[in-house]
Amino acid sequence: MNLSLKGIPRDRVRFHTCYSVNVAPRVHDMELRHYLDLILRINAQAFSFEASNPRHEHEWAVWKDAKLPDDIILIPGVVSHCVHLVEHPELVAQRIERYAGIVGRENVLASNDCGFATSAAGDEVHTEVAWAKLEALVEGARIASGRLWKRSAAA
Repeated sequence: MNLSLKGIPRDRVRFHTCYSVNVAPRVHDMELRHYLDLILRINAQAFSFEASNPRHEHEWAVWKDAKLPDDIILIPGVVSHCVHLVEHPELVAQRIERYAGIVGRENVLASNDCGFATSAAGDEVHTEVAWAKLEALVEGARIASGRLWKRSAAA
């Protein structure tokens, strides 16, 4: 991967990783702790990843123990493409705040997991649900930003 990125400044590279689009129970997915060290060797400044699917949401804690560059940017998926329920904005805010607690509020970009039309099975998230999830993402980011910047002003 780094050979392909040769000559491209690290701050211009965003790397995305996900757990596939299969429709299986996914009980045998690799855990982030088993390959995060490999991901962090990629000459990228920002890392996009699934952070809200029910099988992997708990893995946010793995980032706490990793040796991270000071200027790393995390792009966690704070709304899921594999769950058709719309996340509550408060849950989205909590997800954002977890990552801000690890790398700082300026180094988190809230995103969706992998897009809403990524399923090979043809069971993509309905358009109305996708828009509602994006609304929850925006509102959750607004809530988290308000709290994160308020904490900083109070300190």
